[in-house]
Amino acid sequence: MISFFVCLALLIIGFLTYSKVTEKVFGPDDRKPPALTMTDGSDYVPMGTPRIFLIQLLNIAGLGPIFGALAGACWGPSVFLWITLGTLLGGGVHDYMVGMMSMRHKGASVSELTGTYLGNTMKQVMRVFSVVLLVLVGVSFSTGPANLLAMLTPDVLDSRFWLAVVLIYYFIATFVPIDKVIGKIYPFFGICLIVMALGVGGSILLKGYHIPEITLSNLHPSGTPIWPTMFISVACGAISGFHATQSPLMARCLTNEKDGRTVFYGAMVAEGVIALIWAAAGVAFYNGTGGLLTALGNGQSSVVYEICFKLLGPVGAVIAMIGVIACPISSADTAYRSARLTLADWFQMDQKPVKNRLILTVPLLAIGSVLTQFDVQIVWRYFSWSNQTLAMIALWSASVYLYRRKCFYWITALPAAFMSAVSCTYILIAKEGFRLSTGIAYPIGILFAAACLGIFIYTCVLGKGKNHSSLAAEDKPAA
Repeated sequence: MISFFVCLALLIIGFLTYSKVTEKVFGPDDRKPPALTMTDGSDYVPMGTPRIFLIQLLNIAGLGPIFGALAGACWGPSVFLWITLGTLLGGGVHDYMVGMMSMRHKGASVSELTGTYLGNTMKQVMRVFSVVLLVLVGVSFSTGPANLLAMLTPDVLDSRFWLAVVLIYYFIATFVPIDKVIGKIYPFFGICLIVMALGVGGSILLKGYHIPEITLSNLHPSGTPIWPTMFISVACGAISGFHATQSPLMARCLTNEKDGRTVFYGAMVAEGVIALIWAAAGVAFYNGTGGLLTALGNGQSSVVYEICFKLLGPVGAVIAMIGVIACPISSADTAYRSARLTLADWFQMDQKPVKNRLILTVPLLAIGSVLTQFDVQIVWRYFSWSNQTLAMIALWSASVYLYRRKCFYWITALPAAFMSAVSCTYILIAKEGFRLSTGIAYPIGILFAAACLGIFIYTCVLGKGKNHSSLAAEDKPAA
C-alpha cells in the first residue's frame, strides 16, 4: 500500500513542479489566443477555465483510464510506475505541448501541426491517419452504449433503437456549437468520473483491501511480457495519442495561454490519478492478477459494475452505469467533432457557416452509421498501437517546434524516442503485427528509436536538414 501512496504523492508533486518546468520551457505569454481573435460561435468559443478543465478531462479520459488501468494491472503493481512516470514525463508534456502549439497556430489540428514541423508528407499521412482513427473511435463507442441501454430498458427499446438515438446525439454534438451541448453536460460527467474514482479508492482503503507493493516481476498469469505490451495497454492514464486530437478542441476555447498548464497538463494528471486508483482497485478487489484476469474475461464493463456495486452499493451501481454508458459516448462525440475539424483544416473550410459544418458532419456520421453494422473488433486491435504511434509523432513534432524556438527540446525528444521504441517493438511482436520473437523485436525496437533520435539530431541540432530556423508569425513572442 505504501507504493500506491508514494505514486499518488508523486503525481501531485509532479504537477506542482514538473508541469511548471514544462510551462517554462514553452513560455506562455499574454498574447490574445484564437478563442478571442477568431471567435465564431461554433468551435472558437471562449469558456471559463474550470469548465474547460472538466471538458478536457472527459475528452481525453472517457473509460480509458479505467479499462486501460484494469488491463495493465494484470501485470501487477509494476503498472503503478508506468502510470506515474508516463503521466508526468510523457502524457502531461505531450498534452500540454500539443494544446499550446495549437493555440499558437490558430487552433490547428494535430495533423496540420505535424505538417508544419515534420513536413508535407507527414502532414498527409497524419490527416488520413487521424480521421480514420477518430471515426474508428466513434464507431467502436456506438454499439457498446446502445447495447447497455437496451439491457436497462423494455424489450421494445432494443439495441437498434438506442443505436439510432446514440448516432443522432453524435450528429447533434458534432454539429452544434461546442458550448451548447458539450460545454453544458461534459462538466457534470467529468465530475461523475472523479467521484466514481474517489469513491472506489476510498472504499478500497477503508474496507481493508490489500494493495500490493510495487515489484518489477512479471505477474501476468499468461506470462505476457511487460515490455512493450503493458505500455500499449495502458495508454489513457499514462500517455495517449488520442489526446493530441482532443487538446486542439480546448485550444480554441481557452482565453489565456497561462491557463494551459491547468487545463492540458492538469487534466492529464487527473486522469493519471484515476488510472492509478483503478489499477490498485483491480489487483486489490480480486486479490491478485489471476482473479482480475479471470474477471476481465466477462468484459471490462462488468468488472467496473461489480467493483462499484460491491464497494459503493446501489449508489455506486448508478454511478458505474452512468460511467460505462456516458463516458464512451463522450469519447465518441468528441472524436467525430475532431474528425470534422481535421477535415475542415485539411480542405480549409470555414466552420462558422452552418452549411460548411453540415457538408462535413453528414458524411462522417453516415460512414460511421454504416460501419456500426460490421464487426470492427479486428480493426480495433490496431487502435492501441496506432494510438501510441500518434503520440510518438506528436512528440517529435513538439521537439522540432521547441528546437526552432531555441528551447529545451529534450523534454519532448526523450519521451518521443521512448514511445518510438514502444510502438515499433509492439507491432513486431503482436498477434496483429509480425509475431516476431522478443529476441528479434527488442533490438529492432531500440535501433528504431535510436534512428529516430539520430535523424532528429542530424536534421535539427546539427543543422543538416532544410533551414527552418525562422519562426512563423504565431511563434513570435507577444509584443
